[in-house]
Amino acid sequence: MSQILDVRTLVSIVNYCTAEHVCNLLPRLIEQIDIDCDRIIIVDNMSPDDSFAKIKSFVSESQYDQYVLVVLAERNGGFSYGNNLAIKEAKDKFMNSPEYVWLLNPDTSLLDDALTNLLNFAEEHSRAGIIGSRLEDEAGRPQRSSFRFHSLKSELLSGLRLGITDKLFHRYLVSSKDIPSQPEVVDWLAGASMFIRYSIIDDIGLMDENYFLYYEETDYCLQAQRSGWQCWYVPSSRVIHYVGQSTGIVSGDSLRRRRPKYWFQSRQYYFLKNYGFFYTILADLSWGVMFTIHKVLDMIRLRFKNDTKYLWLDFWRNSIFFSWLDRL
Repeated sequence: MSQILDVRTLVSIVNYCTAEHVCNLLPRLIEQIDIDCDRIIIVDNMSPDDSFAKIKSFVSESQYDQYVLVVLAERNGGFSYGNNLAIKEAKDKFMNSPEYVWLLNPDTSLLDDALTNLLNFAEEHSRAGIIGSRLEDEAGRPQRSSFRFHSLKSELLSGLRLGITDKLFHRYLVSSKDIPSQPEVVDWLAGASMFIRYSIIDDIGLMDENYFLYYEETDYCLQAQRSGWQCWYVPSSRVIHYVGQSTGIVSGDSLRRRRPKYWFQSRQYYFLKNYGFFYTILADLSWGVMFTIHKVLDMIRLRFKNDTKYLWLDFWRNSIFFSWLDRL
């Protein structure tokens, strides 16, 4: 990667066994960056396959070496760890810190002016610290990518999963039914395309590496807002997201694969860190009791919904009441 004095945007891509997606993303991304002032760092999180070699070879053969750096991490430390490593590498490589850091999933593809529209919005809104794109599927259908913070009320509703209560108390749901068509201030944004003003990193530091995967972007948006920054959803920046290809949890998966343990660990850590022990107890009780009622109601009505496999058992096993048993 060539040295430049002032970097405008650092694009950080964390790969784990998704080399094909990264190689498909890069040409479109290269078209959108300014090669005079933008740089891309790809971190391979110690993929057990040959992802690192494939990506490095593709970058070299495509003659992207001047503005793309491929880094092999020492371990698979998760989403925060990989992006933090990219930012640390940038600090070593560049004379000055970049103005912006764009966290971009490997399982994405950019539509026209996705980066330009993020940059323009950031320049026009000085308190916009974190900006998220409109995520959509290959058919152009929007995906939910802006959210409300988790609360006791949202945990109650999420556990109960009852249509009438969701309609009555929709303003407490984490995921809003309506997807904004205009820019608006939101609580938190999906990490698949998250554009961060570097001043935030100066204020609150890097992302918390105690999260392996999930809840890290929620936490980072919360810390940013507590420091006086705004989080904005900007639908003019459009990014296709092939949901779950980089995480293994695929939306609409007919098998409803079992939720990984690190999801529960991230959830518990988020509540403990930001709201304390007693609030976490209430959050676990709220979701767990409501989900139990949900399952009982389904049995009474002989409706067996296609819930995630073993979700009731896994939730209680990983709740604050029983997760300590794993440490014995």
